[in-house]
Amino acid sequence: MSVAIIVEGKNDRSRLRRVLTDDVFVFCTYGTPGTASLFRLAKTVGDLPVFIFTDNDASGKKIRALLSDTFPDAEQIYTRRGYAGVEGTPEEYLIQQLEKAGLEEYIVYPPPALP
Repeated sequence: MSVAIIVEGKNDRSRLRRVLTDDVFVFCTYGTPGTASLFRLAKTVGDLPVFIFTDNDASGKKIRALLSDTFPDAEQIYTRRGYAGVEGTPEEYLIQQLEKAGLEEYIVYPPPALP
């Protein structure tokens, strides 16, 4: 079964695409979504399990609150304060957060480093 992860922008989506399989849908809000955008997003996502992964800043928290109202059963994924948003989060930390959310089956792990 697929899942949906909602992020703020296309750079966040690109960053996550590097560590996720193709059967994960990554949707963007492209900033603070209005009522019509939230309705379209909810219709597009449908019955998929939803994960919200926004930046740990004022704008990200506002977007997270709007998305939480639209998707009350969504699981929250957080990046650490101090990183330049989801797009600036190191892949190792993204993977840790995705694992905490129980998404191991969708993670594309980097090849092990050679000795």
